[in-house]
Amino acid sequence: MGEHRLKRELGLLQATMMGIGGAICAGVFVTLGYAATLAGTALIIAMILCGIINLFTMLSYAELGAAIPSAGGEYTFAKVSFGGFLSFATGWFEWISNMFYASFSSVGFAYLVSYAVQVANLPITVNIPIVAVITVAIFTLINIKGVKETGRTETALVIVLLALLGIFIFWGLFSNQGAGSLELSAPGGFFGIFKATAFIFVVYLGGEAIAVAQAEIKDPGKTIPRAILLSCLALIIIYTTIAFVVFRIVPPGDLVGKESPLAYVAERFMGPVGVGIITIAGSIAALSSVNTSIMAQSRVAYALARDGYFPKSFFKIHKRFFTPHIAILVGSIFVAAVAATGVVNFVAYATDFGFIIGFVFVNLSLIKLRREKPNLHRPFKVPLFPLTPILGIITSLLLIAFLEPSTLFIGAELFIFGLIAYYIRMVGYHRICLAAGGMNFGISVFSALLALLLVSGSLPLSLSQSMVSLVFWAAVLVSAVFLIAGLLNITKKESE
Repeated sequence: MGEHRLKRELGLLQATMMGIGGAICAGVFVTLGYAATLAGTALIIAMILCGIINLFTMLSYAELGAAIPSAGGEYTFAKVSFGGFLSFATGWFEWISNMFYASFSSVGFAYLVSYAVQVANLPITVNIPIVAVITVAIFTLINIKGVKETGRTETALVIVLLALLGIFIFWGLFSNQGAGSLELSAPGGFFGIFKATAFIFVVYLGGEAIAVAQAEIKDPGKTIPRAILLSCLALIIIYTTIAFVVFRIVPPGDLVGKESPLAYVAERFMGPVGVGIITIAGSIAALSSVNTSIMAQSRVAYALARDGYFPKSFFKIHKRFFTPHIAILVGSIFVAAVAATGVVNFVAYATDFGFIIGFVFVNLSLIKLRREKPNLHRPFKVPLFPLTPILGIITSLLLIAFLEPSTLFIGAELFIFGLIAYYIRMVGYHRICLAAGGMNFGISVFSALLALLLVSGSLPLSLSQSMVSLVFWAAVLVSAVFLIAGLLNITKKESE
């Protein structure tokens, strides 16, 4: 089944809402407290700086998405530009980061539900893992049903989310109950501002879902650049005005230690109604991110399967819904499993690293294609080339440098797993079977030798006769099992 089976059903509104909804996750509702300790009221500048850094790379997404509107996003761009391991690594990190992002958002939604139950004093105990897994299951079904359903769901969620945030912003701008100050102050200086920028950059991640879904967007040459630029500008305005309202109402120090800083601020000038509005908005933001990231991971897996890196079953399209249903299901199982652990920090770090690596390769792909394929039809061109993509690369690498050291360690682990997956694909299934067969034979021979030494009494072990007998028969069983496994592996046909 070919890629043409993916139907172009997303218009400008749905694509734009996908970009906004993919980025506005539960993170913005909970990260402002710590960010304010790093940058003070200059967090407003950090928000704008984040938006500009994001825009550098999103412009590259816009040009490449319009010129190469095939499924896969960053992976497809890197494949056309570099091929080989670099393209696979880009797709690998893109796939992993979207799944972790879905897990992060589903757990965030579960915590917001728990918070709402506590505020309402309801006699209910919220099980975080169960709520997160149920959330993933619901959006898995929505994604399988079709990209049109995914787009409609996303559009509805984002419109409600923007309406709720709009109420918070306009009420806060005209409220007379503010005790904060808008005088810019940065306790940590420029270093503190940039550290805060790296910390809150996660609130801009996810907007590239537009590029991942580019094979299902109508009139991609015009729609993709417009949707990306509109979503980028909207995010800068939304986040900057939220930060403006927050510091107009309360000083930065009041946000320290607050589980939901936005809910705390809303309560100061809106009362319990404000807490309800922000809690609902945060829940919708989390659901929206789950929706787009499940869709995004499946399209990356679909593209990797198209090129032989992933199992061909990931490339199958549902006959009725025209969606890569197996890729959706497999990815969602992983998402649910990670969400069930509740290990939020690990998930957040893996998400950050994967997305930022993707940013670097997208900008590199743009530079390489401009040089090697100058005649490629480009409905949209990045302004100020090559300065813009170079700035995108530099700022992305700086963000990595300012992340927690554990993020780099997690990134290295994910790279090793990706390298193993790529090696297995390049070596081929038959050779892997031969290698496994050889290891099985080795274990079988070692176990048989151990059994022989036990029977002959050659091992200087002070064991009772019954224990020696038990270990002997255990070694014989292990030897037999691995002998059979080895025979099965080496006799597999190469065509399998």
